[in-house]
Amino acid sequence: MLSQRGRYALKAMINLARNDVGARQVSGIAAEENIPRKFLEAIMSELRRAGLVESARGKLGGYRLARPADLITFGEVIRLTDGPLALAPCVSRNFYRRCDDCTDEATCILRRVLARVRNEASEILDRTTLADALVAPSAALLLDG
Repeated sequence: MLSQRGRYALKAMINLARNDVGARQVSGIAAEENIPRKFLEAIMSELRRAGLVESARGKLGGYRLARPADLITFGEVIRLTDGPLALAPCVSRNFYRRCDDCTDEATCILRRVLARVRNEASEILDRTTLADALVAPSAALLLDG
């Protein structure tokens, strides 16, 4: 399940993509997206350290996307804020760990099904960019694409 941190990060990144006319201050993003300012400050700092946003100090400072919106995917943001997309550690591509209670991964039905779920979710999230989110009339269309 997507955490509140992940939801806020995506909302902030979409806000930056939508208002790509210079640096945006956290207070403005927080007000527009209904995100607690202190929480957003921590999220933006994490996004900056990961190279997804850039920051500038001063009166005209704030945050802006570090890359064009069509080069930043939902999957990238979610993995940063929430970790692996996989529902079980044994099906994660980047964070693989054998399940403690598994006796045979090769015949595990749960692993086979959850791997399909991971593949489908990853496919959608890794092909959906911030730019795509701006042109889609609703979030439901992003999932149908």
